[in-house]
Amino acid sequence: MENFRKVRSEEAPAGGGAEGGGPGSGPFADLAPGAVHMRVKEGSKIRNLMAFATASMAQPATRAIVFSGCGRATTKTVTCAEILKRRLAGLHQVTRLRYRSVREVWQSLPPGPTQGQTPGEPVASLSVLKNVPSLAILLSKDALDPRQPGYQPPNPDPGPSSPPAAPTSKRSLGEPAAGEGSAKRSQPEPGAADEDRTA
Repeated sequence: MENFRKVRSEEAPAGGGAEGGGPGSGPFADLAPGAVHMRVKEGSKIRNLMAFATASMAQPATRAIVFSGCGRATTKTVTCAEILKRRLAGLHQVTRLRYRSVREVWQSLPPGPTQGQTPGEPVASLSVLKNVPSLAILLSKDALDPRQPGYQPPNPDPGPSSPPAAPTSKRSLGEPAAGEGSAKRSQPEPGAADEDRTA
């Protein structure tokens, strides 16, 4: 593919089946109409996503939010959901994993200027169909069915998972802590080397 460049990528039309193909059908078909849908992209900034999501969930009318991302954005999708669960206690979670078909269109790069090449030659293109993982995470203020696959109950304690570690021993400012070594090697005393040779 070194002689091609990607022109565009688009979601391929779904062929029906369990995943559905309509624009309103998603992994959560029974969502309330006021639910917020956050589409996480590879280049999305987490702080921007979280500012909007937190402000939306602070409104009493908003009862649910869905974070969805595919491909390289799946880890960012999980991060956003975990941050929101820490900020707002009592959120029920349902996670759905599926695959999306993405069609990438590539065009050949023009070769270097050569004799006999006409400038109006058609450029060869290549179409590639890829299946990429897609993740959707529903966070709801209302209780959800715990029997559905991917359900996680709310965290009982929204605080940090472990308390900060307290220092075990006191030391002076110039002393290295236990386990901290000095970058310098210990050098023998100048007179000690002479005593070893004579013994």
